[in-house]
Amino acid sequence: MRPELSTAANTTLSLLTIAAIVLVWGGVTMIRKGDRAGGSRTKGVLMIVCAAVLVVNVLIWTVP
Repeated sequence: MRPELSTAANTTLSLLTIAAIVLVWGGVTMIRKGDRAGGSRTKGVLMIVCAAVLVVNVLIWTVP
């Protein structure tokens, strides 16, 4: 991470990265289950898209 970011910013970016990982995991799980157990392929894809948006936001803040 860039040294000029504050501790709060570093913590927030770390939490966003963890959230993106969890969203991808959950999205893949929902896609595999399909319509069983209340899961939906569309919701799974949307979770993966949301994770991609989070990753892009983290990259915007960290890549010089």
